[in-house]
Amino acid sequence: MIDQAPRSIAAGTGVGPVHLAVTDGARALEFYRDTVGLTPLPADGGQIRLGVGGRELVVLHPGAAGAVPQGTTGLYHLAIVVPTRRDLARFIARAATQRYPNSPTDHVLTKSDYLWDHDGNGIEVYTETPEDGSWGFAGDSFGAVDSAGRQRSGRDPIDLETLFAELRPGDRLEEPLPAGSHMGHVHLHVGHLADAVDFYHGLMGFDVMGISRRFGAAFVSAGGYHHHLGLNTWAGPGAPPAPPELSGLRHFTVELPTEAEREAVLERLQRGGVPAEAVEGSHQVVDPSANRLQLRLRDG
Repeated sequence: MIDQAPRSIAAGTGVGPVHLAVTDGARALEFYRDTVGLTPLPADGGQIRLGVGGRELVVLHPGAAGAVPQGTTGLYHLAIVVPTRRDLARFIARAATQRYPNSPTDHVLTKSDYLWDHDGNGIEVYTETPEDGSWGFAGDSFGAVDSAGRQRSGRDPIDLETLFAELRPGDRLEEPLPAGSHMGHVHLHVGHLADAVDFYHGLMGFDVMGISRRFGAAFVSAGGYHHHLGLNTWAGPGAPPAPPELSGLRHFTVELPTEAEREAVLERLQRGGVPAEAVEGSHQVVDPSANRLQLRLRDG
């Protein structure tokens, strides 16, 4: 595994739209619109585009032959960050009133809710709460420290009574996710952690924020963010890619701030023997676990 950091990827780098295969387009549209709170966008060619404020976040590709298979590489979850605790409270309350299974989790540094669509694609909706504490790695483990200096697991249930106190009498639970919501990170199942870190850190240039071989997980980012990409072997070491006809990740997007930075990343990938295919204004590459990503310029 590469220990010496290469030239870091540009601080303005982030993640963008995530493309998912689903079985039933109408059912998936209803879930991502009415439960997640995304807004449908104009689309053609059978795709279903959804986003916030006109910005594309999720693209659905109906017609998959079955649900996401277990024990394979691919998407663990996509993660949409909302601006405030109140926005997260509204999201969790909406899922609860719909009786849709979800798992509100207190990571200290963030507050998150986890759920899965009808095909098994994972979704996280979260808000940043650095005033509550931080998380990090010590030795071969990771955890959190709250603002009072107490050690926390970072995986406790959210205090929902306190969170729901953020709601106001006029709040409408059916409102879509607010302006400013965006794709915060993408978390992937990979076959081999070392290979994944070598690719995303050693070639692409994301900074390593922490690695735990004990837990089979690593987190990498640009510009000091806690993570833009999560990498784990929780589907099993050496997990194979999923059959392409089933539901799951089609590809995710890495957005770069300038053309010069994109060319620099493509050059590093080329030197590492990773081919890049030009696709509609972007470049598609495949990581060592057969996860596909597209490199493109950030909008705006």
